[in-house]
Amino acid sequence: MKPVLEKLILKKFRSILLEEITFDNPTFFLGRNGSGKSNIADAFAFLAEAMVSPLQSVFDKRGGVAAVRNRTSVKNNPTNLAISVSLGRLCDDVINASYAFEVRAERNYGFEVVREQCVVKTTDNHYYFDRHLKSFRCNLKGLDPSLESNSLVLPLVGGDARFAPVLRTLSGMRVYSIQPAELRRMQDPDGGQVLRTDGGNAASVLLEIERRSPDDFNRIKEFLTSIVPNTINVSPIKHGNKLSLEFTQQTHDAKHQKFESYSMSDGTLRALGLLTAVFQHPTPSLIVIEEPEATMHPGAIGAVMDLLRHASNLTQLVVTTHSPDILDSDWLEDRHLRIVDSQNGATKLSYLSEGTQKILQDQIQTAGELLRSNALCGRPHNFSDMSRTKLFREYRK
Repeated sequence: MKPVLEKLILKKFRSILLEEITFDNPTFFLGRNGSGKSNIADAFAFLAEAMVSPLQSVFDKRGGVAAVRNRTSVKNNPTNLAISVSLGRLCDDVINASYAFEVRAERNYGFEVVREQCVVKTTDNHYYFDRHLKSFRCNLKGLDPSLESNSLVLPLVGGDARFAPVLRTLSGMRVYSIQPAELRRMQDPDGGQVLRTDGGNAASVLLEIERRSPDDFNRIKEFLTSIVPNTINVSPIKHGNKLSLEFTQQTHDAKHQKFESYSMSDGTLRALGLLTAVFQHPTPSLIVIEEPEATMHPGAIGAVMDLLRHASNLTQLVVTTHSPDILDSDWLEDRHLRIVDSQNGATKLSYLSEGTQKILQDQIQTAGELLRSNALCGRPHNFSDMSRTKLFREYRK
């Protein structure tokens, strides 16, 4: 499946000064602990939340604009925070689109939206809006939203059929860091439409999957058996007004034993969380999975990679990892890999060096083997002034 999100530009976002990232499907971000992989992942969550919640609350959830905006002083580097995305085909009518916004921090932890732009190209036309502070231009008649200095416009005009595909795609992105402790707890039932980022409503989501697509529910059980041998079934069960998860395991004498989630290992619960994220309905427009190898037995990594490969056929997949076992998969190509490291406290992203690419293309070694020997090399960083990077798109008026 081709990536829907083709390019992401982050400026002054957390530890990232200015980076332009292009995507394949899947895309794996590789880096040590503390390199900034989670900050890249949070950019997806930030953007998705900003489409459905007030921008102020999205900042507040992360400690305020001062905690999100990178305040490192770098000569000739703009101080405003900005996010820009380039999108490929979103539906039959929309060929491509772009969306970007830039925010300026103010005193007393305030902020204002300096500029925001959305451009949509269809098979027979193009549509845009371009907001500068409280000035709003648009080539659609009658579209005149109320502008607030600390609010975005796209969530307001996203009901219009021309801009709806962009809003739907961005709000449909999901980031997952599955926490086994959340799956052990008794869960409050909900609609099961969206798996929480920590997996804390997995029982409700599994019920919804079973109701809407029994075939997908069976696939979950098949994948779970391949990841966790002898586990042949999982099902949500009710305890009064709460939900829990019940696992069925087959013993050596072919007998079946049932265990509730509080008795299961971290690896089993994390595997189920990943499966639920991949097979949930509706399918997210993009899924980010942070460190899928965590608490997994090395023998299960192959099955986990099979799951991730399957996920990339359903939607766009982004993965953060520092595991050589993950990178041993023979289907991973050099185009799937991005290297993340930290230099002087700033996150830098690079693509594989030409030499490393050739080693992988010639199948001399796997990326995992190169990582184990500390030979997985990226291209030298270009420290030239990147302020010319275009956040906003040129369009016909």
